[in-house]
Amino acid sequence: MKIIENLDLSLYNSYRIRANCKVAYFPDSEEDIVSFFTENKDFILLGSGHNIIFSKGYYDKPMLLFNGNFDEVEVENQVLGIEAGAMMWDVAQVALEAGLSGVEIFYDIPSSLGGAIVMNAGASGEEIKDVLVKVRYLDLADLQIKEIFKEEMSFEYRNSFFQRNTDKIVLKAWLKLQKKEKVLIKEKMELVKTQRWAKQPKDFPNAGSVFKRPSGYYVGALIDELNMKGFTIGGAKISEKHGGFIINFNNASGSDILEIIKEVKKRVYNLHQVELEVEQRVI
Repeated sequence: MKIIENLDLSLYNSYRIRANCKVAYFPDSEEDIVSFFTENKDFILLGSGHNIIFSKGYYDKPMLLFNGNFDEVEVENQVLGIEAGAMMWDVAQVALEAGLSGVEIFYDIPSSLGGAIVMNAGASGEEIKDVLVKVRYLDLADLQIKEIFKEEMSFEYRNSFFQRNTDKIVLKAWLKLQKKEKVLIKEKMELVKTQRWAKQPKDFPNAGSVFKRPSGYYVGALIDELNMKGFTIGGAKISEKHGGFIINFNNASGSDILEIIKEVKKRVYNLHQVELEVEQRVI
């Protein structure tokens, strides 16, 4: 297990917020992970850093990071066995090479496997639960490694068993895919990427959709209605390209982003009595 003191976290969060942590651990095995949690009861767990907002400039708590480590992907018949640190775009590429369909939608979604499970990630009506078979996890209540099948996880829109039970740490998951011609899989992957790049602000650091979609509304349309595209606080602003995104255009701090979120929530509520729920995780 790699251990780094005073780690600069700028490259470990997609907003590129400047922050440091006292000590960071990068596990390579399940044994490393169990060892970490045996020694640390107060911690911060970080995946690929694509769906988080750092609210502070310095963190005293030890951090366990899945980023470029613990990321093996195995293919057996039509099932992928994936460690928690694997990036979903890499998973999509492995599936393509094996002629397996079902994860094309993740080709351009920046998320680790662990984060995707916790958030029930997806797009265009497809979610990871659609192909999930089971998850292997560490239960911090007794430090035992256990497995749970999809049917027991009570998935919801951007929610899961693991989001409701934060003392359960995703270690590995198995996805069941379908055989398909590689050329058709590749076509869908490229279409997904083209459509997402056309709509989303890829030219500035961001962490994807800020808010969950409220029932009966679209966040982007609400922002348009409020004329808030381009609304700026400090180095952060609401993207002119898509109102559901906040971008870091000039060395934004976490507090800049959180202040924008606070203002958006207030204005939307005042206009429609709709309480927006933040999709991103504030640390």
